[in-house]
Amino acid sequence: MNIDNKDPLYLRQIIMDHYSNPRHKGLTKQADTLYIHQASDSCIDDLQLELLIKNDVITNARFDGVGCAISTSTTDIIADLIINKSVSTAMKIIENYLAMIYAKPYQEELLDELVAFTNIPKQPNRIKCATIGVNGYVKLLTTEKQ
Repeated sequence: MNIDNKDPLYLRQIIMDHYSNPRHKGLTKQADTLYIHQASDSCIDDLQLELLIKNDVITNARFDGVGCAISTSTTDIIADLIINKSVSTAMKIIENYLAMIYAKPYQEELLDELVAFTNIPKQPNRIKCATIGVNGYVKLLTTEKQ
C-alpha cells in the first residue's frame, strides 16, 4: 500500500493504530529464532526483538517490551514490511527508512506506512525512539549474514 495521503492527522492515525494494536507484538521464543534486547538509556523504550530467517527469507519478525508510541509503531511497521522478504530486500527497506529519519535522500515507495515518520528529522529528540527497534533488526540481520 502506497500512502498518498500525507495529512498529518492521517499519519498520526497510522502511528497510533500500530501503537494501540501492534500486529507483531509477542515473542515466539522458538529455538531457531534470532533474539536481541534493545534498551534506551534515556527513556522508557525497552524492547526484545526476534527474527526467524529460513533460506535467506525472513519468515517471522516479532517484538515485545515497553515503548513509546514512536518506538512501538516503528518496530511493528518494520516487522510487517520485512516478513516474507529476503534479507537483502529487508536491509534495503531499513536503509531507506533510516535515510528518511536522518533527512537524507530515500526511496519513498519502499516505505509504505513508514512514511508516517517523515517529520521525525524535525524532532531530533525522537530519533532514538524511531530507530531503537530498527537498529535491533539491523543487528540481527547483519549477524545472520556473517
